[in-house]
Amino acid sequence: MDGNKKRRPLPLDRRSGIPLYHQIQQRLMDQIRSGEIKEGEPVPSIQKIAARMGVSQMTVRQAVKALCDLGVIYSRQGKGTFISGIKIERDFRHVLSFSEEMKDRGATPHSELLSFKIQLPNQETRDALRLGEKEKVFCLRRVRYADSLPMGIESSCLPTHLCPNLLETYDPAMSLYEELAEQYGIQVIVTDEVIEVGKASAEEARLLQIHPRSPIFLFTRVSYLEDGKPAEHVKSSYRGDRYRIVNRLMRAKRELTPSPLMT
Repeated sequence: MDGNKKRRPLPLDRRSGIPLYHQIQQRLMDQIRSGEIKEGEPVPSIQKIAARMGVSQMTVRQAVKALCDLGVIYSRQGKGTFISGIKIERDFRHVLSFSEEMKDRGATPHSELLSFKIQLPNQETRDALRLGEKEKVFCLRRVRYADSLPMGIESSCLPTHLCPNLLETYDPAMSLYEELAEQYGIQVIVTDEVIEVGKASAEEARLLQIHPRSPIFLFTRVSYLEDGKPAEHVKSSYRGDRYRIVNRLMRAKRELTPSPLMT
């Protein structure tokens, strides 16, 4: 037998009681684990899988959707479905910019600029940055990419009095934190971050190349300088299929009351 030819898949067991879509899901998982289909490669089309397995396209769509929900594969609108890599871990023990985070994980970060302007902040941003009624902010909105894959949408607001020439000096394709440090001597030391889970809006789905109402992480962050003054208010939407949250929790040590048998 020619070792280069792919083995013909065994027929599905229609008497096992296990739904056919679940059996197909497991077959695809086995192909991914064995390396037959590698990270970044396209998954065979729904029509092709249905023909090979002798099932309806609707059954295959169920299997593909289940794998998308698990983050094992992801869809790119108009281009197909691809094998996901390992999820990016968001570690809250360190203050890292998106660029720093991606570089640490071996990915190449870049951004697509959506808008960059001076404006009056909304009430949430005004309160977070402790601004007066007439004080304005720089608002920078970008899609953040790891290699060629869109990971999230970030809207970052900074008080104009902290970095008055930012609109003229900053290239939005570069790291914002590096610009603040090098041009203005501003270094973010501490952040407070709140995480929620939501579903992608039509606009978020289009920008992130995912299906509408797909699971996303919603991050709200306030960054502070060494003197405790707030410097940045960020609202972000990140793909749920490409991120996972990692943290280390420690239980407070308490004194043990000696047992009567030990005295």
